Amino acid sequence: MALRKLRADILFTGNQLLYNHVLIVTERGIVEDIFPFSPSMHGVETFTGILSPGFINCHCHLELSHLKGQIPQDTGLVEFIFAILTGRNKQSDNIADAIAKAEQEMLQNGIVAVGDICNTALTLPQKQQQNLYYHNFIEVTGFNPAVAQQRFTQAVQLFQQFKDTVTHHNVSMVPHAPYSVSAILWQLLQQFSGTSLQTIHNQETPAEDEWFTYKTGEFEAFYNKVNIPTNHFTPTGKSSLQSYYQNFNKQQPVILVHDVHTTADDINFVNELDKQQQRNSWICLCPNANQYISNTLPDINMLLQTKMKIVLGTDSLASNHQLNILAEIKTIQQHYPQIPLQQLLQWATINGAEALQIHKQYGSFEKGKQPGVVLCSKDLLQVKRIL
Repeated sequence: MALRKLRADILFTGNQLLYNHVLIVTERGIVEDIFPFSPSMHGVETFTGILSPGFINCHCHLELSHLKGQIPQDTGLVEFIFAILTGRNKQSDNIADAIAKAEQEMLQNGIVAVGDICNTALTLPQKQQQNLYYHNFIEVTGFNPAVAQQRFTQAVQLFQQFKDTVTHHNVSMVPHAPYSVSAILWQLLQQFSGTSLQTIHNQETPAEDEWFTYKTGEFEAFYNKVNIPTNHFTPTGKSSLQSYYQNFNKQQPVILVHDVHTTADDINFVNELDKQQQRNSWICLCPNANQYISNTLPDINMLLQTKMKIVLGTDSLASNHQLNILAEIKTIQQHYPQIPLQQLLQWATINGAEALQIHKQYGSFEKGKQPGVVLCSKDLLQVKRIL
């Protein structure tokens, strides 16, 4: 069995930074060992930069790739949602090509696994090629209780289509966002036994908390604009997260995405409920999308103080200029320079692998794993896939 010996200025294992070490892998990228470098070693391939396990993109919308550059920046979330609703279903000849091109971009940028939001079967042909590992999150929406059963039935059909077609991937059925799922639809999701891992768009705008607390603000105008009745909804007097989080079933792991306006009180609420219900949860940061949509970022310092586990995502090309986890790291580093490089890389690798429940193969250089090998420049501006 032929082995490759890979060395760089820094070797990031998924857990720690090592200097002057060599990664031993098979030609297929299966990890054999890590050794301290010795000048007597022969056949060592030496690189400039940081060798890392492949990156995990915990939040993407691959099916929206044809909307790249179609939606203006800095509109705020509510206007962005309206633009998606009116633009995503327009007939386009380039949807399949855009999906293939976006996946190739992720491959080139060192991404090996993706948590992908699916409202359609548009990505299925590309995913059948098995270029990347996908956890397919079949998204359910419907704030009007009258459409709950219909939307749920459609989602179950799509769930089964993914289950039958991409058997090498995992599939979950998940709520889109707290402001787009009625109480009846939540109940149907709770009763669905075919899924475990959950994800949800959380507190991306202050209007979300205002809606749940007071039933006022931008969402009231939005529902009127799209003719969705709201008479069934009663404000809770609490933040969005504290209003809906208990709707997830016990022991059901959850990835909370965006979290731009999440507070320490919200996180304390989540942590306490997680203890009671034996649940693991993660915060998924998509900083470049947050800047694209509303020119803002989450309070990452606060999130670090609460000891929440953090992972990274790119969101879609409708809300981002690129699908590149290293670019997300670079943005965080620019605004939060005190966060150690080791921690940022952990978010992008082992944390993401654990969140998507694929850490037995991905996320770290451990014997027997095949996590991919990527090379990052020291300034975090370039990334290249090695294996």
